[in-house]
Amino acid sequence: MQHLLRRKIISIFIVFLILPFVGLSQSDVEQNLPDHDNKLYHFGINLGFNRSFSSFTLHPNFLLQDSVMGIESINSTGLSLGWMVNLNLDDHFDLRTYPVNLTFSESAFQYTLLYPDIPGGESRLTKKSVQSITMSLPIQLKFSSDRIYNYKVYTFGGVKFSYDFSANAGKKNGEEIIKLKGFDYGVQGGIGFHIYYPYFVLTPEINFSWGLANLHSRNPSLKFSSNIDKINSRMITFSLMVE
Repeated sequence: MQHLLRRKIISIFIVFLILPFVGLSQSDVEQNLPDHDNKLYHFGINLGFNRSFSSFTLHPNFLLQDSVMGIESINSTGLSLGWMVNLNLDDHFDLRTYPVNLTFSESAFQYTLLYPDIPGGESRLTKKSVQSITMSLPIQLKFSSDRIYNYKVYTFGGVKFSYDFSANAGKKNGEEIIKLKGFDYGVQGGIGFHIYYPYFVLTPEINFSWGLANLHSRNPSLKFSSNIDKINSRMITFSLMVE
């Protein structure tokens, strides 16, 4: 199912890239929303699909035990919803933020076990995952090209601060899963395309996010936690925004 979803997203993305060039051969090309970029600020609604995974390092304890033979981070698909506020700085630079930005994702690891606890529900390949509902506050500086007819390309970079409402680091139960901290921060970068229609601007965008905080709340007494040292979040988001 995930590969079908990725194919649909790529197809939609290609269609939206082609739309601005439809009719460029005509002599009476009309520029939609000619004053849109001259406004001091404007707003947008963002809907995105994300692919998240974890960058992690193994703890030295991993080499001293014989129960866990290997650990692998598993990619997972999630959903992002946001409300964007854009401040126009000049003809090419904008400052953006998302006062409301919710992300639904999952952190998952696959363990290769030498001695799985079969009565306890384990197998040689055992997956452990933690669901996340994250509220984040990105602050981005956007650089845009000149507008060509009803099309404009831009790139952006910035920082992001986030909190996971479902973080389980402080919970006493759930000893069989990895515990993650709630607060995270990191850097972002990406590229997007503004497509100007008569009544709105549609923006396909790709966003790359690198978390810098160590999210792992390590428990040395648990085999699924003790073998991992640091965990950092990674995410790629494809989104469509309407302004």
